[in-house]
Amino acid sequence: MEKFQKVSGIAAPLDLRNVDTDMIIPKQFLKTVVRDGLGEALFFDLRFEPNGKLKPDFILNRKPWSNAKILISGENFGCGSSREHAPWALRGFGIQVVIASRFADIFYNNCFQNALLPIILPEQRVRKLMEQATHADKATFSVDLAKQTITTSDGSVTFEIDGERKQALLDGRDAISHTLEQIDAIREFEHSYYSNNPWLKKSTQDTLERHA
Repeated sequence: MEKFQKVSGIAAPLDLRNVDTDMIIPKQFLKTVVRDGLGEALFFDLRFEPNGKLKPDFILNRKPWSNAKILISGENFGCGSSREHAPWALRGFGIQVVIASRFADIFYNNCFQNALLPIILPEQRVRKLMEQATHADKATFSVDLAKQTITTSDGSVTFEIDGERKQALLDGRDAISHTLEQIDAIREFEHSYYSNNPWLKKSTQDTLERHA
Protein backbone atom coordinates (compact mmCIF):
# COMPACT_ATOMS: atom_id res chain seq x y z
CA MET A 1 0.00 0.00 0.00
CA GLU A 2 1.18 3.53 -0.78
CA LYS A 3 2.70 5.38 2.18
CA PHE A 4 0.73 8.36 3.44
CA GLN A 5 2.64 11.32 4.86
CA LYS A 6 1.54 14.77 3.74
CA VAL A 7 -1.10 15.96 1.27
CA SER A 8 -1.34 19.50 -0.07
CA GLY A 9 -4.03 20.45 -2.55
CA ILE A 10 -7.53 21.68 -3.22
CA ALA A 11 -10.23 20.88 -0.66
CA ALA A 12 -13.74 20.42 -2.05
CA PRO A 13 -16.82 21.11 0.12
CA LEU A 14 -19.61 18.55 -0.24
CA ASP A 15 -22.31 19.94 1.99
CA LEU A 16 -24.36 16.76 2.36
CA ARG A 17 -25.14 14.55 5.34
CA ASN A 18 -25.53 10.76 5.26
CA VAL A 19 -23.57 10.33 2.05
CA ASP A 20 -23.92 6.58 1.53
CA THR A 21 -21.68 4.23 -0.40
CA ASP A 22 -24.23 3.88 -3.22
CA MET A 23 -23.98 7.63 -3.72
CA ILE A 24 -20.19 7.43 -3.66
CA ILE A 25 -20.05 4.56 -6.16
CA PRO A 26 -23.40 3.27 -7.57
CA LYS A 27 -24.15 -0.45 -7.71
CA GLN A 28 -23.70 -0.81 -11.49
CA PHE A 29 -19.97 -0.26 -11.04
CA LEU A 30 -19.47 -3.04 -8.48
CA LYS A 31 -18.91 -5.84 -10.99
CA THR A 32 -15.19 -5.17 -11.11
CA VAL A 33 -12.76 -6.55 -8.54
CA VAL A 34 -9.97 -4.17 -9.56
CA ARG A 35 -9.60 -0.54 -8.60
CA ASP A 36 -8.61 0.91 -11.97
CA GLY A 37 -11.12 3.27 -13.55
CA LEU A 38 -13.48 3.63 -10.59
CA GLY A 39 -12.52 7.28 -10.13
CA GLU A 40 -14.53 8.12 -13.24
CA ALA A 41 -17.65 6.74 -11.54
CA LEU A 42 -17.24 8.63 -8.26
CA PHE A 43 -20.53 10.33 -7.30
CA PHE A 44 -21.79 9.25 -10.71
CA ASP A 45 -25.41 10.33 -10.26
CA LEU A 46 -24.36 13.68 -8.81
CA ARG A 47 -21.68 14.38 -11.43
CA PHE A 48 -23.40 13.29 -14.65
CA GLU A 49 -26.58 14.08 -16.54
CA PRO A 50 -28.59 11.14 -17.96
CA ASN A 51 -26.99 11.87 -21.35
CA GLY A 52 -23.51 11.45 -19.88
CA LYS A 53 -22.56 15.12 -19.76
CA LEU A 54 -21.06 16.60 -16.63
CA LYS A 55 -23.40 18.59 -14.41
CA PRO A 56 -21.80 22.07 -14.38
CA ASP A 57 -23.07 22.96 -10.89
CA PHE A 58 -21.64 19.96 -9.03
CA ILE A 59 -18.61 20.95 -7.00
CA LEU A 60 -16.25 18.24 -8.31
CA ASN A 61 -17.02 19.29 -11.89
CA ARG A 62 -15.90 22.86 -11.30
CA LYS A 63 -12.36 24.22 -11.23
CA PRO A 64 -10.34 24.22 -9.08
CA TRP A 65 -12.33 21.61 -7.10
CA SER A 66 -12.26 19.15 -10.01
CA ASN A 67 -8.65 18.54 -8.97
CA ALA A 68 -9.44 18.12 -5.29
CA LYS A 69 -7.28 15.92 -3.10
CA ILE A 70 -9.29 16.62 0.05
CA LEU A 71 -13.05 16.25 0.52
CA ILE A 72 -15.03 17.91 3.33
CA SER A 73 -18.50 16.54 3.95
CA GLY A 74 -21.33 16.31 6.45
CA GLU A 75 -21.78 13.79 9.26
CA ASN A 76 -22.25 10.05 8.78
CA PHE A 77 -20.16 9.92 5.62
CA GLY A 78 -19.85 6.46 4.05
CA CYS A 79 -23.02 4.95 5.52
CA GLY A 80 -24.97 2.18 3.77
CA SER A 81 -23.44 -1.02 2.44
CA SER A 82 -19.90 -2.14 3.22
CA ARG A 83 -18.56 -1.92 -0.35
CA GLU A 84 -14.81 -1.33 -0.45
CA HIS A 85 -15.28 0.14 -3.91
CA ALA A 86 -16.20 3.42 -2.17
CA PRO A 87 -12.67 4.24 -0.96
CA TRP A 88 -11.32 2.82 -4.24
CA ALA A 89 -13.41 5.33 -6.19
CA LEU A 90 -12.35 8.25 -3.98
CA ARG A 91 -8.68 7.35 -4.34
CA GLY A 92 -9.11 6.78 -8.07
CA PHE A 93 -10.49 10.29 -8.47
CA GLY A 94 -7.53 11.71 -6.54
CA ILE A 95 -9.11 12.19 -3.10
CA GLN A 96 -6.62 11.25 -0.37
CA VAL A 97 -8.31 12.81 2.67
CA VAL A 98 -11.96 12.96 3.75
CA ILE A 99 -12.96 15.27 6.60
CA ALA A 100 -16.29 14.86 8.42
CA SER A 101 -17.73 15.01 11.92
CA ARG A 102 -18.66 11.32 11.81
CA PHE A 103 -18.05 8.32 9.55
CA ALA A 104 -19.85 5.01 9.18
CA ASP A 105 -17.71 2.39 10.94
CA ILE A 106 -17.12 -0.02 8.05
CA PHE A 107 -16.27 2.75 5.60
CA TYR A 108 -13.95 4.30 8.18
CA ASN A 109 -12.11 1.00 8.60
CA ASN A 110 -11.91 0.44 4.83
CA CYS A 111 -10.24 3.82 4.38
CA PHE A 112 -7.19 2.72 6.37
CA GLN A 113 -6.79 -0.33 4.14
CA ASN A 114 -6.66 1.86 1.03
CA ALA A 115 -4.33 4.77 1.93
CA LEU A 116 -7.30 7.10 2.41
CA LEU A 117 -7.16 9.25 5.54
CA PRO A 118 -10.53 9.87 7.26
CA ILE A 119 -10.34 12.80 9.69
CA ILE A 120 -12.96 13.33 12.37
CA LEU A 121 -13.45 16.87 13.63
CA PRO A 122 -16.19 18.60 15.64
CA GLU A 123 -19.13 19.67 13.49
CA GLN A 124 -18.45 23.37 14.07
CA ARG A 125 -14.87 22.97 12.86
CA VAL A 126 -15.98 20.99 9.82
CA ARG A 127 -18.48 23.72 8.90
CA LYS A 128 -15.77 26.38 9.15
CA LEU A 129 -13.39 24.42 6.91
CA MET A 130 -16.20 23.72 4.47
CA GLU A 131 -17.11 27.40 4.25
CA GLN A 132 -13.49 28.32 3.65
CA ALA A 133 -13.17 25.70 0.91
CA THR A 134 -16.06 27.26 -1.02
CA HIS A 135 -13.71 30.14 -1.91
CA ALA A 136 -11.28 29.15 -4.63
CA ASP A 137 -8.56 31.45 -3.32
CA LYS A 138 -8.75 29.80 0.12
CA ALA A 139 -9.38 26.20 -0.89
CA THR A 140 -5.79 24.97 -0.76
CA PHE A 141 -5.25 22.92 2.39
CA SER A 142 -2.28 20.94 3.68
CA VAL A 143 -2.74 17.80 5.78
CA ASP A 144 0.26 16.49 7.71
CA LEU A 145 -0.41 13.04 9.17
CA ALA A 146 2.78 12.86 11.23
CA LYS A 147 1.99 16.19 12.93
CA GLN A 148 -1.78 15.55 12.84
CA THR A 149 -2.48 19.02 11.48
CA ILE A 150 -4.65 20.63 8.81
CA THR A 151 -3.18 23.91 7.64
CA THR A 152 -5.15 26.50 5.69
CA SER A 153 -4.72 30.16 4.84
CA ASP A 154 -6.53 30.94 8.11
CA GLY A 155 -4.23 28.90 10.34
CA SER A 156 -3.82 25.36 11.55
CA VAL A 157 -5.99 22.86 13.42
CA THR A 158 -5.09 19.51 14.93
CA PHE A 159 -6.95 16.21 14.67
CA GLU A 160 -6.93 12.97 16.62
CA ILE A 161 -6.22 9.53 15.18
CA ASP A 162 -5.53 6.09 16.60
CA GLY A 163 -1.77 5.67 16.95
CA GLU A 164 -1.61 2.20 15.42
CA ARG A 165 -3.67 3.21 12.41
CA LYS A 166 -1.62 6.35 11.97
CA GLN A 167 1.62 4.38 11.91
CA ALA A 168 0.17 1.85 9.48
CA LEU A 169 -0.66 4.67 7.04
CA LEU A 170 2.77 6.25 7.48
CA ASP A 171 4.41 2.87 6.81
CA GLY A 172 2.07 1.99 3.93
CA ARG A 173 0.96 -1.13 5.78
CA ASP A 174 -2.46 -2.71 5.30
CA ALA A 175 -3.91 -5.79 7.03
CA ILE A 176 -2.24 -8.21 4.60
CA SER A 177 1.23 -6.71 4.93
CA HIS A 178 0.76 -6.58 8.71
CA THR A 179 0.00 -10.31 8.68
CA LEU A 180 3.00 -11.05 6.47
CA GLU A 181 5.23 -9.32 9.01
CA GLN A 182 4.35 -12.19 11.35
CA ILE A 183 5.12 -14.91 8.79
CA ASP A 184 7.93 -16.49 10.81
CA ALA A 185 5.73 -16.75 13.90
CA ILE A 186 2.89 -18.16 11.77
CA ARG A 187 5.16 -20.82 10.28
CA GLU A 188 6.52 -21.69 13.70
CA PHE A 189 3.00 -22.11 15.07
CA GLU A 190 1.94 -24.18 12.06
CA HIS A 191 4.93 -26.50 12.44
CA SER A 192 4.33 -26.95 16.17
CA TYR A 193 0.57 -27.39 15.76
CA TYR A 194 0.86 -30.08 13.09
CA SER A 195 3.65 -31.81 15.00
CA ASN A 196 1.32 -32.18 17.97
CA ASN A 197 -1.65 -33.09 15.75
CA PRO A 198 -0.25 -35.10 12.80
CA TRP A 199 -3.69 -36.52 11.97
CA LEU A 200 -4.95 -33.02 11.28
CA LYS A 201 -2.18 -32.31 8.78
CA LYS A 202 -3.03 -35.43 6.80
CA SER A 203 -6.74 -34.56 6.89
CA THR A 204 -5.98 -31.05 5.61
CA GLN A 205 -3.77 -32.39 2.80
CA ASP A 206 -6.46 -34.90 1.75
CA THR A 207 -9.07 -32.14 1.64
CA LEU A 208 -6.85 -29.92 -0.49
CA GLU A 209 -6.12 -32.77 -2.91
CA ARG A 210 -9.83 -33.54 -3.32
CA HIS A 211 -10.53 -29.94 -4.26
CA ALA A 212 -7.45 -29.41 -6.42
